[in-house]
Amino acid sequence: MPSVEERVLAAINMDDLLAFLGQMVAFESLGGNESPIQRFLAGYMQSVGMEVDVWDLDFKALSQHPAFSTEIDRAEGLGVVGTMGKGEGKSLIFNGHIDVVPAGDLANWHTSPWKMTVADGKVYGRGALDMKGGLCCALFAAKAIRDAGVTLKGKLMIESVIGEEDGGVGALATVVRGYKADAAVIMEPTELMIAPAQAGALNFRITVPGLAAHGAVRSEGVNPIDKFIPIYQALMAFETERNQQSNNPLFEAYAIPFPICVGTLNAGNWASTVAESLTFEGRFGIALGEDIPTARKSFEAVVDKVAQSDEWLREHPPTVEWWGGQFESASIPIDHPIVTTVGMAFSEIKGSEPIYRGMPYGADMRLLVNNGDTPTLMFGPGNVRKAHQPDEYVPVEDLAVVVRTLALTALRFCGYEE
Repeated sequence: MPSVEERVLAAINMDDLLAFLGQMVAFESLGGNESPIQRFLAGYMQSVGMEVDVWDLDFKALSQHPAFSTEIDRAEGLGVVGTMGKGEGKSLIFNGHIDVVPAGDLANWHTSPWKMTVADGKVYGRGALDMKGGLCCALFAAKAIRDAGVTLKGKLMIESVIGEEDGGVGALATVVRGYKADAAVIMEPTELMIAPAQAGALNFRITVPGLAAHGAVRSEGVNPIDKFIPIYQALMAFETERNQQSNNPLFEAYAIPFPICVGTLNAGNWASTVAESLTFEGRFGIALGEDIPTARKSFEAVVDKVAQSDEWLREHPPTVEWWGGQFESASIPIDHPIVTTVGMAFSEIKGSEPIYRGMPYGADMRLLVNNGDTPTLMFGPGNVRKAHQPDEYVPVEDLAVVVRTLALTALRFCGYEE
């Protein structure tokens, strides 16, 4: 390893990184409340010598973009991008989102979700894993390069974005503002695996009509719960059929690479009344390269087939809505220079060969690849299975591996001079 690279790695201070991550976790940056942490991170980028672009997001204009999707009606939002380097070599983006999902019932947490706790080699707190930890690694990789007195020949941009959890409006805003690069890394939790592919996911809402009646004479009504059951069974059979057709080696480790998940179900308004309607919502997993309009039509056809086989539903068909997050899939070649650069850097830091795997969740990768013309992979600390739940955590060792890997990646991809 060249002495410059060794000097940069030596400049990484994990105690400082963890302390800063604690400050990030303390921000309750739920969707719609992201501006305070965005201003905080913009100030930090400036303090480490980055040129910082901060702008107000124009949601009305963004809503006209074909890739726009959101579940939250935001009153405000900020874009933040920090830049360093001479801009005479290859350019690289490190992208991370700072919005987090709600903490839920605090009684289910053993620690405060908004106060970072380090115990048994793990960093606990809402967003520590998903994905403030990964963004913190990018910031401290850039800081180490500056502290070591090294100048990048190319341009390194760190994008701190909002709204990833509900559709990706922040990442879309960076694309619309003109940010693109020769490559990008999104530090989503990948268990330290390198992900050159990301599945898609579409939010759906289905409303099943019923006929209200007094519970004492329920047979005179039509219970939409009874009608929901065959629809659900058909969708589960559709899920099985779709996933049996999947043969992509990047997704072969998953029992169900592209799941259909029903997450909410609501029916009725009174215990002794036959419900007049039922609504259920979920996410429809999209295979790599799958055409979104075609996928929607095939999903809707399953629901329609059930309706056509039922006397009531033929006359009162269920409605299918596509709402909120609409994530396309995305991928880049496994031999792309950013994949090989991250892979070699990881091998040197970790001392083992990298694992390459597609991620089954929707993410901002598809916006950078499909709309921003920027070849992108995902690589980050921790296991996504620990996200969106009480006692969310990221391993300290994973943070150490990622910050060092990102530092080497920036040096080698962008080039450098002392």
